[in-house]
Amino acid sequence: MISDVAGFDWPALTAELNDTGCALTPPILSERECRELSALYDDVGRFRSTIDMARFRFGSGQYRYFAYPLPDPVARLRAAFYPHLLPIARDWAAKLGWDAPWPDDLETWLDRCHRAGQIRPTPILLRYGAGDWNALHRDLYGELVFPLQVVIGLDAPGTDHTGGEFLLVEQRPRAQSRGTVTQLPQGHGLIFTTRDRPVRSSRGWSAAPVRHGVSTVRTGIRHTLGLVFHDAT
Repeated sequence: MISDVAGFDWPALTAELNDTGCALTPPILSERECRELSALYDDVGRFRSTIDMARFRFGSGQYRYFAYPLPDPVARLRAAFYPHLLPIARDWAAKLGWDAPWPDDLETWLDRCHRAGQIRPTPILLRYGAGDWNALHRDLYGELVFPLQVVIGLDAPGTDHTGGEFLLVEQRPRAQSRGTVTQLPQGHGLIFTTRDRPVRSSRGWSAAPVRHGVSTVRTGIRHTLGLVFHDAT
């Protein structure tokens, strides 16, 4: 059964996000739920688009964007996370002096995206085999962007695959970039920065651009579920 996201230690997760730009959650999905979600990959009718990463020089591997209506577990996870990420998003915007256009509920926010022409769903199922990887990138998709997103590991590192660590690289103001590496345990989520996050500087707060990717999978198959909280043009 999907864990109660509201029951997580959100002050601790928020502190970690403010410190490093990412934070690993407690277990969200059981092993069975993970297997059921990864098995959806072969049900092509559930998806609006399939991307071959090598073709677009995004790396190597493949991913698929879900079509609406989303599978129930995916929709429930997206809705469960949004209200807890919202205060962090608003705090970051305030520190940077940016607009905070995000309403109190996900449905209203997605409606705003749709009225702006961002009508395509962005929850994503990714599949990597041996030798596959994902180049550093940012999932923006349009003018309206939510500054945090979540990736959930669906396979067990060391059993289903080796390698395939999640990479986060932060470009710090007037300094060399900082990298963070996370191995996603099966069923756990990683909350991370979509585009920029506030970091302290000599002038107060500065926006540090952040990109993410996946290191090379050495053996086996790696599936993940990505939850983006804005839709695409």
